[in-house]
Amino acid sequence: MSLQVQPKDIHVSFEFFPPKTEKAETTLWDAVRRLEPVGPKFVSVTYGAGGSTRDRTHRTVKRMVEETSLTPAAHLTCVGATKADVIEVIDEYLDAGVQHIVALRGDPPEGMGAKFQPFENGFASSVELIEAIRSHKPALGKKFEISVGAYPEPHPDSQGRAEDLAFLKAKQDAGADRAITQFFFEADDYLRFVDDAHDAGITMPIIPGVMLQPNFKGLARIAGLCGAKIPAWLAELYDGLDDDPQQRELITANVAADLTMKLADKGVKDFHFYTLNKADQALATCRLLGIKPRSKAA
Repeated sequence: MSLQVQPKDIHVSFEFFPPKTEKAETTLWDAVRRLEPVGPKFVSVTYGAGGSTRDRTHRTVKRMVEETSLTPAAHLTCVGATKADVIEVIDEYLDAGVQHIVALRGDPPEGMGAKFQPFENGFASSVELIEAIRSHKPALGKKFEISVGAYPEPHPDSQGRAEDLAFLKAKQDAGADRAITQFFFEADDYLRFVDDAHDAGITMPIIPGVMLQPNFKGLARIAGLCGAKIPAWLAELYDGLDDDPQQRELITANVAADLTMKLADKGVKDFHFYTLNKADQALATCRLLGIKPRSKAA
């Protein structure tokens, strides 16, 4: 499929996760430095299940503010913390110069797929969290951009499409600026979701999330936990490649580029890439889209 929009019309953002080890730290910052010249609109940094990476997330976004030209968006969840604890994190982000928060309900401490239970004296939903971000220190809070999650395919806790859209609309009404979707592989799933969202009164941008995971077994596991389907054609592409990482990486970049080009042909101009802290897949996919780094650093 030909790309009908010009590369300059396409904008990308990247997601990273805070490292646990010294080796992972090196890998992360290598990816950050190599992807920085691409000029992403922002880069998000995740917050582990149960808020388990609070300190590491804060250190990562703080370093991004201090040492790079990137605009970091720090994840923040409702899980495993009181309202006072969460407000403290918001203040930490403000002090670090972070002006963009990705507000999520979050995964329970037991991990993705476990049943969510509100923490004692904590926020019961992402809507309450968004309202708190918007109302906390209004003079400063107005500077925050707030992104939220969305699911083109039903979330495991979904009560149906109508309820999902009503909840997304409530996030918008609470002050969200944009939604970023869970990953998916069929362009029509996203396009139908956006049409339904518009019909439900949702006017904020809904940015497609694109997964760059060449480990198919890992991808299938995550997809099963979050409700994303793996098409038969995708499983067939990876079949027999368990011991061939180079082919898996090539397929991953091409599948991601094909998906983004199909969406770009339909007028989508913003894409969020789940990088898994690796630069090669994101750089290859961006290049296939016609987006090149602005310097030779990448």
